[in-house]
Amino acid sequence: MSKLSNSDIEKAKKLASLSMISEILENIREVIARDRKQKQPLILRINEAFIFNIARKAIIEKDSTFIMSIAGESASGKTTLVKNAAKACLKSDNNSVYTIICCDDYYKDASKELKLAGNYEALFETGFSFDTPDAIDLDLMKEHLINLKAGKEIYSPLYNFVTCESKKNEVLKKPAKLILNEGLYVLHEKLRDIIDVKIYVYTPFEIIKDRWFARATSRGKTGLAAQMQFHDVNQTAFRYIRPTMDIADVVINGMTTQAYIEDFIHELIEAITSVTKKKHLSM
Repeated sequence: MSKLSNSDIEKAKKLASLSMISEILENIREVIARDRKQKQPLILRINEAFIFNIARKAIIEKDSTFIMSIAGESASGKTTLVKNAAKACLKSDNNSVYTIICCDDYYKDASKELKLAGNYEALFETGFSFDTPDAIDLDLMKEHLINLKAGKEIYSPLYNFVTCESKKNEVLKKPAKLILNEGLYVLHEKLRDIIDVKIYVYTPFEIIKDRWFARATSRGKTGLAAQMQFHDVNQTAFRYIRPTMDIADVVINGMTTQAYIEDFIHELIEAITSVTKKKHLSM
């Protein structure tokens, strides 16, 4: 029996990889097709080229680290999506490792400004805004994301929403295969060149408004102060955040239940890993 040449072996490997990519594509499409039949589907829009890229990376770049950035307006449901995505990762594979980097942790310290103004109302009257890109240290967050992707540990800051104090180097974050990065400005132009998966969470304005005011109370903002900030939130969202929906690979429905988010993502992970496990077993 003649021995296969190196060229023949490489061709066989390439054909096998293409076959597995095709199988993953079909699996993902089936999961999305089932989602579309739901009363509140999770996927509102998805880029077909993005689906192919995920399938290709799962087979050809299976050991690479992914930065998945999840943006959306304040109170749209970004944190809920990330928490349930993390739960789904653990549900699918106990060896899965992820790290969460929250944009909220990178707010610049404004405790002195708040003390000087005396209260939130007076602070907002000076024109101060918590809702523009300048209020967040995007450069530091990008540096931390790059280090995590390179396999280095980082210490993220910790921000207090009541006192507006930022404590540096507070929380240890370890490198992982999946880095979940969520927040208002994670799809900002400063960060786009390092992102592998761009997700936008869309939620109707009235729902966002109700959620936002409910959360504002827990962050020390009520009455006129809350009304003043929400006006700013809406204006800055129109200018800076809503346009990033156009560059997202996936647009997610912020109205779906937490249980459904977890189940859907678990099903999606299984659609990919069921094929990648075959490759591992065949080697």
